[in-house]
Amino acid sequence: MGTSLQPIHTLAPGANLNAYIQTVSGFEILSAEEEKKLAEDLYYHENLDAARQLVMSHLRFVVHIAKSYSGYGLNEGDLIQEGNVGLMKAVKRFNPEKGVRLVSFAVHWIKAEIHEFILRNWRIVKIATTKAQRKLFFNLRGQKKKLAWLTNDEAKRVAAELNVDVAHVHDMEGRLAAHDAAFDAGVDDDDESAWQAPAHYLEDRRYDPATMLEQDNWQETSVNNLTVAMEKLDDRSRDIIEARWLSENKATLHELADKYGVSAERIRQLEKNAMKKVRVAMEA
Repeated sequence: MGTSLQPIHTLAPGANLNAYIQTVSGFEILSAEEEKKLAEDLYYHENLDAARQLVMSHLRFVVHIAKSYSGYGLNEGDLIQEGNVGLMKAVKRFNPEKGVRLVSFAVHWIKAEIHEFILRNWRIVKIATTKAQRKLFFNLRGQKKKLAWLTNDEAKRVAAELNVDVAHVHDMEGRLAAHDAAFDAGVDDDDESAWQAPAHYLEDRRYDPATMLEQDNWQETSVNNLTVAMEKLDDRSRDIIEARWLSENKATLHELADKYGVSAERIRQLEKNAMKKVRVAMEA
């Protein structure tokens, strides 16, 4: 497979986007057998060349997804690059024993990274923060292309389709129709209008003593709760969590598997169970 000959870092979409798209479109599409073998080499042996081939053979798929978000007014190369980040995350987490193709698994990760990029850059002020708002942003905006302001019946239909409250639909509709406002007054504003700029009435509470004390107390409480939660784990589980999450030089699943004489999958299961116990203990 020729896709292993070219390093990934040379394939980031740059000034010549058409050349990039033409390049990635020329990479071979893996058969199910080839993909499974490469995925097993990566999953069980941490073969980075296998990871590179899996990524490169799916770059054309990222381009296809990124093009579907062209209506947000953002640079297509940036969208593709963010999608590539999602693809690499998916390849890293792909389990070949699940019986699904990588493309089916990766689509969630690719779209998630593109969505995050759009939400960070579409407006100066972040327009969607909760799960319901994100769902509405990407679904309602598409419908607004063919709808004026929603009627109550239309809002109810959208809310039912997306399983959110009608109030959230109207709220997001208002956000989509709004525009960014400058924090400071414009250079051409006169005295009568300059005072309306947010800089004159929005309070900066970052350095408020009460807020800083509250943040310090929250951090101290979180650290104490984590310490107590870790003490409730058995020695092996505690060592796995510390090596995987709390150590400066984080250990791999395979390193811990060799240490304890078990499989990497067993270490992953122990890590998952230990993290669940820690979360439960910290929330108690």
